[in-house]
Amino acid sequence: MTLGERQGDEKNDSKYCGVETEFNDDMPQLLSLNIHGGFDFVVAPLMDPAYRPSLLVSSNGGSGVLPFAGSDLVLSPSQWSSHVVGKISSWLDLDSEDEMLRRDSEITLKQEIAWASHLSLQACLLPAPKGVTCANYARCVNQILQNLSNMQLWLRIPLEKSDDDEDRSPNSMQGEEHRDSWEMWNSFRTLGEHHSQLSVALDVLSSLPSVNSLARWFGEPVRAAIINSNSFLTNARGYPCLSKRHQNLLTDFFNHSIQIVISGQQMQNFPTGTSVSNSHSSNNQSEGVEGMQRHPLRSYLDYIAYLYQKMDPLPEQERFELGYRDYLQSPLQPLMDNLEAQTYETFEKDTTKYIQYQRAVAKALVDRVPDEKASTITTVLMVVGAGRGPLVRASLQAAEETGRKLKVYAVEKNPNAIVTLHSLLKIEGWEKLVTIVSSDMRCWDAPEKADILVSELLGSFGDNELSPECLDGAQRFLKEDGISIPSSYTSFFQPVTASKLYNDIKSHKDLVHFETAYVVKFHRVARLTSPQPVFTFNHPEDSNRKSNHRYTKLRFEIPTDTGSALVHGFAGYFDAVLYKDVHLGIEPSTATPNMFSWFPIFFPLRTPMCVQPGIPLEVHIWRCCGTSKVWYEWGVTSPSSSPIHNCNGRSYWVGL
Repeated sequence: MTLGERQGDEKNDSKYCGVETEFNDDMPQLLSLNIHGGFDFVVAPLMDPAYRPSLLVSSNGGSGVLPFAGSDLVLSPSQWSSHVVGKISSWLDLDSEDEMLRRDSEITLKQEIAWASHLSLQACLLPAPKGVTCANYARCVNQILQNLSNMQLWLRIPLEKSDDDEDRSPNSMQGEEHRDSWEMWNSFRTLGEHHSQLSVALDVLSSLPSVNSLARWFGEPVRAAIINSNSFLTNARGYPCLSKRHQNLLTDFFNHSIQIVISGQQMQNFPTGTSVSNSHSSNNQSEGVEGMQRHPLRSYLDYIAYLYQKMDPLPEQERFELGYRDYLQSPLQPLMDNLEAQTYETFEKDTTKYIQYQRAVAKALVDRVPDEKASTITTVLMVVGAGRGPLVRASLQAAEETGRKLKVYAVEKNPNAIVTLHSLLKIEGWEKLVTIVSSDMRCWDAPEKADILVSELLGSFGDNELSPECLDGAQRFLKEDGISIPSSYTSFFQPVTASKLYNDIKSHKDLVHFETAYVVKFHRVARLTSPQPVFTFNHPEDSNRKSNHRYTKLRFEIPTDTGSALVHGFAGYFDAVLYKDVHLGIEPSTATPNMFSWFPIFFPLRTPMCVQPGIPLEVHIWRCCGTSKVWYEWGVTSPSSSPIHNCNGRSYWVGL
């Protein structure tokens, strides 16, 4: 029985809740008890915890049958696959100083994973590393992963971080004064080469680290969160509940498709019947299905379901973008390629964007022509890159709204879009108002100069679709005192943890993909600090500036309470001033609401960079211009140096 349904997010895996169990050699009974108790899957030991390979060998010469929890025949293949996560023996210590224990641990780990693979389980839960070092553990897991088919390995990591980071001495890392479990995870996955089938199961404890420290985990491959019953509080009616911070954390888990697993024992006797907070559930009776005794952890499950069901429905825009989450797309090449009708249609549906453009044009018209001359002066407006006409329509609506007379030139290089524009001319009755020009704006000789130049050439990084080069070419037919909409735009950079994106790029096994910037709807990403401005372009451009080449160095300080974090690359955004106080953008702090034309852009790092508290992250970015292309180069110089990415535009460029 799922936790519930969330409108618009029906495929979210976090609606399935599991329970951690003890070893039971009667697997059908164990599964039946927990499934009928309301849980969707069990995290169950596969091997008798008393088993040690060295004892078995010494007692019978190694010919005995391994003490697994029943044969593969006791459950159907679909039951094993859908309802069982294998729990690897918790006594394992692959980095023990005791050679026999270490050897037993290595053998048992391989035996249990092999058995789980034979059962076609979707995942196995690995015990947390026990000591300061985990090199041998990581080595053995990495060996297993090289030959593992599709099964995920969840490494159990306690969600803890001490709060004395700022005060600790340089030597305190060697003792118990400082503990940050993220560093344990980072060490393990680095030793394991960032394998895509290695993920995290977080052990959520009764006390939580800071908000910033928690946030970095959402860029990591967290698949499950294990909540022990002793982390729950008791409300005034005697039912289990969680602190406000735990509730917020669980909501974030739900939003990131992280499954909840309840572990432990019932901490006290809860009232029978239905609680007020859970009264929406029809399955909260004290007796379970078919007269079975109510599951001892059912009250905890009901509370988790209550939290899941009280989440707001997914907004319409988020539903539209679900399929794009963490999906890497190459940016458009608008000068080299002609857009297809479907692409035009998607962008034209973004009404918010065109409302902003209409507001900007209206303000510019009012500033350009005073009320007393509105009936006598005709403003010349040129839409450069007119596409299928949405900016033409927005400009004409602005003229009607302000009572100004307008003469419009619609300049478009795509011959297919020109066909649509001519059709619109007749349908909308624009014949006397609009002149269609089939030409590249950089080559067109305008018959007259424009009062207002309107364009929508912006990319996710502002200038990455060559708006500066296009508008420089069009600036010659703008009057000296003419207005450009947009009048300026600024790009922004932000360091992020993005394990999924990194692994997707790594899977291509080449340099080119690590030196390409991607448009992506971020989801499983941790933004580590505030974005900073990179390049600004103004239009009309100052005539003294002849080049659109740019270079800047940024210095980021990650909040100290975050702890260490891994930077997989940089998120890029833009903010544009259309005209005066009318702006448009996707930079998170000022983003235009309900706009979907642009997703952020992602600049990856070939080798992820670990940044520790108090040590700045310095990154250099270049915008380079050649005779036939424009490209970006980027590299990190602190806390250590990375190669300069995309030297000479060898992997990624935008064609002129």
